[in-house]
Amino acid sequence: MSEDKLTPRKEDFSEWYNQLVLRSELADYAPVRGCMVVRPYGWALWENMQAALDRRFKETGHVNAAFPLLIPMSFLEKEKEHVEGFSPELAVVTIGGGEKLEEPLVIRPTSETIIGSMYSKWIKSYRDLPVLINQWGNVVRWELRTRLFLRTLEFYWQEGHTAHATEQEAREETMRMLGVYADFAINEGAIPVIPGVKSQSEKFAGANMSTTIEAMMGDTRALQSGTSHFLGQNFAKAFNIQFLDESNTLKYAWTTSWGLSMRVIGAIIMTHGDDQGLILPPRLAPIQAVIVPIFKSVAETKTVIETVKRVEAELKAVGIRCKVDDRTEVTPGFKFNDWEMRGVPLRIEIGPKDVEKGSVALARRDKPGREGKSFIPQAGLAGMVSNLLVDIQKSLLERATAFRDDHIFDPKDYTELKDVVQNGWAYSYWCESPICEAKVKEDTKATTRCMPLDQKDAHGKCIVCGEAATRKVYFARAY
Repeated sequence: MSEDKLTPRKEDFSEWYNQLVLRSELADYAPVRGCMVVRPYGWALWENMQAALDRRFKETGHVNAAFPLLIPMSFLEKEKEHVEGFSPELAVVTIGGGEKLEEPLVIRPTSETIIGSMYSKWIKSYRDLPVLINQWGNVVRWELRTRLFLRTLEFYWQEGHTAHATEQEAREETMRMLGVYADFAINEGAIPVIPGVKSQSEKFAGANMSTTIEAMMGDTRALQSGTSHFLGQNFAKAFNIQFLDESNTLKYAWTTSWGLSMRVIGAIIMTHGDDQGLILPPRLAPIQAVIVPIFKSVAETKTVIETVKRVEAELKAVGIRCKVDDRTEVTPGFKFNDWEMRGVPLRIEIGPKDVEKGSVALARRDKPGREGKSFIPQAGLAGMVSNLLVDIQKSLLERATAFRDDHIFDPKDYTELKDVVQNGWAYSYWCESPICEAKVKEDTKATTRCMPLDQKDAHGKCIVCGEAATRKVYFARAY
């Protein structure tokens, strides 16, 4: 890893982000334009995210399955709005085995169509419902402007697809999974997301309603971090997903879909990172604590390493993900900078004096310099480290929440809104007209992010046109 400093965030946030992803060895550019290679450190982070999400999915009754990567073109054409929404992004296979295919095959941009076709085979009776399936996999969308983790041609994600007997059940599922995403982002990623409903122009192609969790990044831009869609009966009718109800009447099922991708890794980077590198939330960090032995002579080496191994064993025994940095070709200072770059929440330094005193030096990644440094006894170290990791997780969420709240404004008029969204979010009444929505986008490049769920009996005037409005929306520039 280079010892050159990162471009400061305030100087060029975009360049800071790009450099950080590469230098922390989360990912690298692939030979194919717009694709990325996820490196082991980045994949370990994704694995921890998968585990946290998968546990939540299974707790809510969902099971995992796998569906094909290739989808017949005719399937996408069955749902008009769906194919129109995705047609510019499709990658299409026309030749297989050296011969032209009778029907082109689309590399899945999402799986509603292929899964819908299978559900039509599997669902015959109300007894077959609900169907609650999730799949972990990759998809391809032919994006023109790409950025590692945030927007790539191929990316990894999970997509849930469910079928229900009633509209109410499907709507409840949509909101349940939005809640799962919010819980994951807040409690695992320490990202204070705002759940809400998307506008009609911003909803998923083919959905009746789309919901989202929106997060504010360190440059105040918004990032859509997970979506849950109520599909109504659109795909059920397109793919003939029908069932006999209890009165033996043939009905169409109600379906949902929901997905969260590696984009959340980008959210973690941009929410918590600083000019020294990543700051990873302990609950997801691949390495929660790194132990750095410090010694100068052969005599010191033996006693220090013995203590280091004992401390490592104690931490692992209580489930702390830790690593000993025993490299001899680099200095302790290089190691400190290296692990700061990689965002490890806690650094434990052990030298000869620490061995003599029965103590260790601790450095918190969330607090720079002396503020994050402390010396504590080796006795009971595992318990203290566990408590510190909990505190760091809490501290990151509190800091990100305070930053978000400090950059959300309620402008008094449209002129002020245009100014506010250049460096923050505007939370304003909106008449829900696509004309007003388009005007804001044209004038400011800001879009509607979501209408939060917890609005009751709200009445006001649209910030754009002055007409009556019953809901407020977040306007922000976004990734």
